[in-house]
Amino acid sequence: MHPADAGTRVRTVAIPMTDSILLSAARLLTFENQRALTNASSFFFERDERLFLVTSRHVMIDEPSKHFPNRIEIELHTDPHNLAKSIGFSIPLYKQGKSIWRQGTDAAGEIDVAVIELDRAALPKTAVYHAFTPHHLQTSLDQVEVGSSLLVVGFPLGFHDTLHHMPVVRHAVVASAFGLRFRGLGYFLTDARTHRGTSGAPVVMRANDGDAKDRGLPWKLLGVHSARIDAGTRDPELDEALGLNCAWYADILLTLTEK
Repeated sequence: MHPADAGTRVRTVAIPMTDSILLSAARLLTFENQRALTNASSFFFERDERLFLVTSRHVMIDEPSKHFPNRIEIELHTDPHNLAKSIGFSIPLYKQGKSIWRQGTDAAGEIDVAVIELDRAALPKTAVYHAFTPHHLQTSLDQVEVGSSLLVVGFPLGFHDTLHHMPVVRHAVVASAFGLRFRGLGYFLTDARTHRGTSGAPVVMRANDGDAKDRGLPWKLLGVHSARIDAGTRDPELDEALGLNCAWYADILLTLTEK
């Protein structure tokens, strides 16, 4: 557990509904037993009264970098009246030698998105979070134009509000045709400044329809941030980094959360 400093005095402040997005994301740490490995981002997704944690697949396992955690830990708020109170909630990644997260593939190969179902009964009874649902997925492609304003909600380099345990947001724009698979892969591009630790962050756009607003989370979930993308021909001494990122289309969550 990582309780907030008991000596810190915190004034209770109601969070505006538009800022509820900050309670949808959770800081994620990976471990090999008790050895800390990496920082990442994650968010909550609810379907048919089942609750899932979503992040990038390479956060769970990444063969090229020899990243093989056996558990993860997320930070959960535990008091709706005092956001300085939180605990670390540990989640095993294997059961009887088999991985318990879900990942997907398509005709082009592996999709860098993973979900793990959370045991609601094991969560603190006072846990405070907001979860996306299938109603938050973007179904109308003509409402997302190139250059549309987005937010990436996460924990770059593990950076966050260490008192209130909140993520930070980076502004982004849609940088490729939304709805088309960039280079035939299941993602679109965003133009944003991102860092390590942002992997698994939700990529969202302000919702215009009443359905998402009525659910207390007035945002549309467009994608899951995966990684920065660069040009193979870039000269690191002469050329700046592209500043582009890949975000896997969020509708993969419908497949990964099926019963």
